[in-house]
Amino acid sequence: MPDPSFASAHALATAIRARELSAVELVRASLARIESLNPSLNAFVVLCPERALADAEAIDRRLAAGEDVGPLAGLPLGVKDLEHVAGLPTSFGSLPYRDFRPTSDSIEVARLKAAGAIVIGKTNTPEFGYTALTKNLVFGVTRNPWNLERTPGGSSGGSSAAIASGMVPLATASDGGGSIRIPACYVGAFGMKPSFGRVPVEARGPGTPMSAWIDTVCYGPLTRTVRDGALFLDAVAGPDPADPDSLPPPPVSYSAVLGDLPPGLPIALSKTLGYAMVQDDVWREVEAAAAAFRELGHRVDVIDDELAGSGGLEPLPDLGVEWALVSASETYAALAEDIEGNRDKFGRAFLAGMEHGKKIGPEFMGRAQRKRALLHARLTDIFARYALLLTPTLPTEAFPASGPFPTEINGVPIESALGAVAFTYPFNFSGHPAASVRAGFTDAGLPAGLQIVGPRHRDELVLQAAYAYEQARPWNDHWPTL
Repeated sequence: MPDPSFASAHALATAIRARELSAVELVRASLARIESLNPSLNAFVVLCPERALADAEAIDRRLAAGEDVGPLAGLPLGVKDLEHVAGLPTSFGSLPYRDFRPTSDSIEVARLKAAGAIVIGKTNTPEFGYTALTKNLVFGVTRNPWNLERTPGGSSGGSSAAIASGMVPLATASDGGGSIRIPACYVGAFGMKPSFGRVPVEARGPGTPMSAWIDTVCYGPLTRTVRDGALFLDAVAGPDPADPDSLPPPPVSYSAVLGDLPPGLPIALSKTLGYAMVQDDVWREVEAAAAAFRELGHRVDVIDDELAGSGGLEPLPDLGVEWALVSASETYAALAEDIEGNRDKFGRAFLAGMEHGKKIGPEFMGRAQRKRALLHARLTDIFARYALLLTPTLPTEAFPASGPFPTEINGVPIESALGAVAFTYPFNFSGHPAASVRAGFTDAGLPAGLQIVGPRHRDELVLQAAYAYEQARPWNDHWPTL
């Protein structure tokens, strides 16, 4: 088999099950590529090579004995450093927890391992996944394989850099406001935030975990192809008693129905959602990407004039500030004792966010939830008329690896820092499944993303649309050369 670095996960797993490629060979190739590239990218922060090779040897022995080793047979897996792997440190990108070692796997990691995946190590994340770029005081800055001066996004930036550089075919990711779709967009990969509850999430955090009270965080795939994402979701979706919000089993195998996108769908395309701005060359690529759906026989309507008041739709409320403060309040509640006892060990930006979060009271929460109800109503109107909603994934291309965030778009100042990720967080608040696919490249040669949003709980429809688009405009033959 040729160099497996950029082969799809499903092709690699098929080759291993057919014994055309051994799991040991693939794990060794992955570890060698990490050794070569990680000093430049800082995608991985912890490795477990001996354990991974032992697991690969066990997979190969089981295959030789005629056993079924699962759909992810022998695939090297990176795990975001917010998620537990038994025996490996989970630092959360935070100095006070750099030596914290969980004794059990997260639900998602356990399911991926049961499906045959082999954990290679942990990928970098900003402190407690708090921002859209990946750097922290424990492990430093993670860089974008397309341009080392730029960020691969956050908070799943280590995972996205590992995927786009060919280090591993699979990596875990999580999304509370865009943390799967942002890094997927910035590196030109596929990333999907499933419906809330589709992948179970147990109580999180170090010490005594706290159940979340905000329903915005989802686990999901970050892969090089859509089929790989469907394969990932098939392995991890379904209820677990540890997560009272987890959904019933999916009604279908996502991999099995990928090619079944219904014909002639009405699809909405929005440049602004009624409040956002977008970089000119990003929108150029998004428009061209959306045209692929017209070529496939679907009706695509640009709805921004209607959102501006000339039709039956109204603009979505911008909940960026509400999303940031509500998230900060929950994080502070989970970590308050440790924060107040170790303030010198936390990052300044993280602490600043916590200071805002600790001040949130019932009046603010009431206003935020009323605004959220308005968001639900506006999206209900859109999905009453359209099967899918398309937007830019992000307003800009990847910004500098250490920041700052963009402060203007097309020469116009952005009113708030959240304007740099204006298209992702609404769908965390609303619960709709949303995915990012590669739309094209900006004038600077950096990836731009198209976001595909589906009705609530229609994860299979989002995957089908993404797959149909990928077949029309394949991207898996073009990755950065390092």
